[in-house]
Amino acid sequence: MRDPRTILITGASSGIGAALATVYAAPGRRLALTGRDAERLDAVATRCRAAGAEVETAILDIRDRDAVAAWISAVDARRPLDLVVANAGIAMGLAADEDADAVRRTFAVNVDGVLNTVLPVIPALTARGRGQIAIVSSVASFRGMPGSAAYCASKAAERVFGEGLRGDLAPLGVEVSVICPGFIRTPMTDVNRFPMPFLMEPGRAAAIITRGLERNRGRIAFPWPTYALCWLLAALPPGLVDILLKWVPRKR
Repeated sequence: MRDPRTILITGASSGIGAALATVYAAPGRRLALTGRDAERLDAVATRCRAAGAEVETAILDIRDRDAVAAWISAVDARRPLDLVVANAGIAMGLAADEDADAVRRTFAVNVDGVLNTVLPVIPALTARGRGQIAIVSSVASFRGMPGSAAYCASKAAERVFGEGLRGDLAPLGVEVSVICPGFIRTPMTDVNRFPMPFLMEPGRAAAIITRGLERNRGRIAFPWPTYALCWLLAALPPGLVDILLKWVPRKR
């Protein structure tokens, strides 16, 4: 959709979600934003209102299926949604055997959060025969990495779900794009203590994403060197990749 007027974004209190809200904020636009941090979400909403957008916010646990569905339905009933961005997610740098609860929470937030956001809006979009869904995955979705098994796997589930959904919904007039960013400067990446090549600012990422969505691109992956490397790791024989990844530090 080249000019969505009513846009819903999850995980809008920081990072890519906040940057997308800021880019889309303009007179005549209506934004429905949710996030975990009330203070940061209010700050994003204030900036968007100053740019002329109409904004409503909600503090929700994206894992709460019923609460998220009720909010989305209420927003759509007031103003039919044009674009839904399933962006909320977490990243925990841990080995899968370190903290079982954290592994399950990663899947609950990243995978269930996408399903809780996307599934409730599909009937309304398909009934109208128009609309767009954007699912924020990651270049990490192309290959499981030591120390990030849960994150990579959850992002892979998001990506593959979105890619399949695109084919299902296209004949019904609904566009679906999967977004696969590399390292973006956010509160989640600020805690990383390892090199993050081609680290990108959220505003730059948001500009790339909005251009891709305007063109209805199925996969919006960037920056290209990181995307190319991850794609190559996925294409190489697993035994060779195991050798190449021996440098990745393990927590033991």
